[in-house]
Amino acid sequence: MREAIGPLVSLHGRCDTPPNLPCFPGSYEDFPFGPETSVFKVRAAVSGGSKQEGKMFAASAMDDQNLAVSLKCDPALAVQLRSAHPEITGAWHMNKTHWNGVRLDGALPDSMVRDMVEDSYDLVVSSLSRKQQEQLGWARLAKD
Repeated sequence: MREAIGPLVSLHGRCDTPPNLPCFPGSYEDFPFGPETSVFKVRAAVSGGSKQEGKMFAASAMDDQNLAVSLKCDPALAVQLRSAHPEITGAWHMNKTHWNGVRLDGALPDSMVRDMVEDSYDLVVSSLSRKQQEQLGWARLAKD
């Protein structure tokens, strides 16, 4: 599964992904639920000597035969996406109001999946403090 979602996330904030893929500063892969579930989180730089816990923006089963990823989503948009695309449902084992399960079977355009991953990242970063957003160099700060 990492092959399906991993390339969409630039680990450790490095921007060495191909130009058509987004770079997500502060992102990293974690396995808090065991080796069978890949979780992508974001966290700002460590400050004051204490390690900040990352916030999840994507998760996927590593051994799943049906490739899928769980992505955070605005509740109103989640309803619209689920209505328009049968490949998008409420995410398994997640709060279905805020998380979509996206099947990665090729039915959805790659650009749409990339946009949903980026939206998930942005939604999580928007919940961080302004200082943390600045540490990440979050692009949306410039739009405020």
